[in-house]
Amino acid sequence: MNKRINVAVIFGGKSGEHEVSLMSATSVIKAIDKKKYNVLPLGITKEGSWMIYNGPIEKIESGEWEVAAKKQLEQNPNNNILSIMPLGGKKSKLAELVDVVFPVLHGPFGEDGTIQGLLEMADIPYVGAGVLASAVGMDKVYTKQIFKQAGLPVGKYIVIMRKDFRENKETAIRLVEENFQYPIFLKPANLGSSVGISKAHNREELIKGLEMAAKHDRKMLVETFINGREIECAVLGNDDPKASVAGEILPSHEFYDYNAKYFDDGNSKIVIPANIPKEKELEIREMAVKAYTAIDCSGLARADFFLEKETMKIYINEVNTMPGFTKYSMYPLLWKETGLSYDQLIDQLIGLAIERYENR
Repeated sequence: MNKRINVAVIFGGKSGEHEVSLMSATSVIKAIDKKKYNVLPLGITKEGSWMIYNGPIEKIESGEWEVAAKKQLEQNPNNNILSIMPLGGKKSKLAELVDVVFPVLHGPFGEDGTIQGLLEMADIPYVGAGVLASAVGMDKVYTKQIFKQAGLPVGKYIVIMRKDFRENKETAIRLVEENFQYPIFLKPANLGSSVGISKAHNREELIKGLEMAAKHDRKMLVETFINGREIECAVLGNDDPKASVAGEILPSHEFYDYNAKYFDDGNSKIVIPANIPKEKELEIREMAVKAYTAIDCSGLARADFFLEKETMKIYINEVNTMPGFTKYSMYPLLWKETGLSYDQLIDQLIGLAIERYENR
């Protein structure tokens, strides 16, 4: 009988996407094949405390896990996982407990290369992109620069630094209005799940949008409005990545913001496969793999595109190296339509993590 693989599922984190991570991790832990894997849930609070959680899976999504884990830690100090890092040449505590880590973390401090670097130093295989691809994928500015270098079509954009905006708002506003016509999109450069993103139709909304983006990052992105359909494609693999069928987002709001993604009671619609010409879907799938390899991604990513309504031209928007992972999230739904079930997808991702580790 084969020995079960010990998998640590890390969730929570310090980013603004903490709650999304709880939702994703709950789905992963529920679906993972318990005959093949032993699961160790590891929670990170918004303050950055790491704790082992032993309790009902449902309490992860609700946030109740934190109270239970703190009580467990008081009763058993060994539940403290802060000795994750190897010291004095010894194997880390986490490496002794698990064979592979599935960091179901979204946004900064989880999807941006930080925890990936930690796990590299601790010498533990982990699911998903490495340090470089994670860091680049999180920073929308560097992602766009690399995409342009790779010959991928990118919409017009400029970058405004928070310091410059706060010191001289008039100059920042003039820079935007000289380069764009309203409406425009305003984003923090480093964040996901549409947190901190807004659409400005006039100067007043521009100022409010920049102020909101500035709360999340020191670097802000101003993007031209593309009157297009929102098309997404999932990519899976290491050295030979494959793309899923394409799907389309029909947002309930003016654009697919954070509330539309997670808290609108299903009013936003996901259409899989997308109702677009076959040649356009093939082009999107090819571009998704090209974007994936351009940033040296591994494991998984979701590539997001705009299909311009008037011209049918495709623009790549961004890649997400740890996309939402509930059973109802776009990434697993795309693979389900392509022929890979949710539990099979988890199994493949763990296998890819081990493969990448062994082929370093």
